[in-house]
Amino acid sequence: MLAPFACQPDASRGRLFDEGMSTFRSPFQRDRDRIIHSSAFRRLKHKTQVFVEHEGDYYRTRLTHSIEVAQVARTIAGVLGLNTDLAEAIALAHDLGHTPFGHTGEDALGALMAPYGGFDHNAQALRIVTRLERHYAGFDGLNLTWETLEGIAKHNGPVIGPFADEKHGHAPDALPYALAEVNAAWDLELHTFASAEAQVAAIADDVAYSHHDLHDGLRSGLFDEADLMDLPVTGPAFEVVDGLYPGLDPMRRRHEALRRVFGRMVEDVIAVARGRLEAAQPQSVEEIRAMEGTVIRFSKPLYQELKAIRSFLFTRMYRAPSVMRERARVTAMVNDLFPLFLTRPEFLPQEWREDVAAVRSETELARIVADYVAGMTDRFAIQEHARLFGSGDAA
Repeated sequence: MLAPFACQPDASRGRLFDEGMSTFRSPFQRDRDRIIHSSAFRRLKHKTQVFVEHEGDYYRTRLTHSIEVAQVARTIAGVLGLNTDLAEAIALAHDLGHTPFGHTGEDALGALMAPYGGFDHNAQALRIVTRLERHYAGFDGLNLTWETLEGIAKHNGPVIGPFADEKHGHAPDALPYALAEVNAAWDLELHTFASAEAQVAAIADDVAYSHHDLHDGLRSGLFDEADLMDLPVTGPAFEVVDGLYPGLDPMRRRHEALRRVFGRMVEDVIAVARGRLEAAQPQSVEEIRAMEGTVIRFSKPLYQELKAIRSFLFTRMYRAPSVMRERARVTAMVNDLFPLFLTRPEFLPQEWREDVAAVRSETELARIVADYVAGMTDRFAIQEHARLFGSGDAA
């Protein structure tokens, strides 16, 4: 039984292109399955989370990260009586629009696309699922339900209006072009909060990366367990493990401590959500959307503690000298590839050149080139750069 404020499958607003109901699957199960079977989803296995894909077999990629986010989202949604299939679908799709080389690639492509409407990975995810996936006979994209599209667009909160935050908000006349195109075709109500399921997917993203970036950072040697003893949440977690298992093998000690960090975050989110839902007593998903804040969030004390951990990770991991050297190298690659394809579109693959033949402006061409470059995996971008520029290193 779903809670009254959950997204009910039989009350879905449907799909842009009408389709008959599946015999065995709900609309949101069908969305999830289409995302899993998409080309963009498969490419995530060779896209950076923090470390470039070739740097080690054990580091998270965008694919393993998305799977972990989906697992957390299903857990939280299930406890709260929400639609687990919708929460999972949004979680699996949330990073489809990421470029090669993680946020470094996104920053580089964003700067290159500034004259042509910019670049935003959330908006690009919408472009992928509504336009760039071309496998079905009756439509471009995956023809996902309105609720899943809304979740991809708004899982981080309203995009326009008084409740949009500085990080994710936009002026109504300055939306990323990919988001503006989808919203023009089908109003996603960008001024409101998204469903509780989408909010769960967003917090699950925070839980997953806060946990696995600690794990990957330890594995990389950029910091060690002693560094984490002075931090909130992580320090107490190691102390608990040391009390229960004195002299535990270092790898097991690390795992036991970080799984407790993971559990602390999930339990906090569930407790806060239950309290906010009990206080608000929403009776529909529309009431969730109309609220003046999220119902799914961390408690204020834990949020402040996680800010301290993220500050530590920013300094010791995301801006570590070795990471910054790699950031500079891959930024130069993107800075080489994009202008080359923009000025020499004949270097694009045949299927992309067919789209180029129909363009009417440099902006349209730049957006096609951005679609192509953004879709590259780390390894393919490195290989293409070596092929086109004659070296494995950026010029």
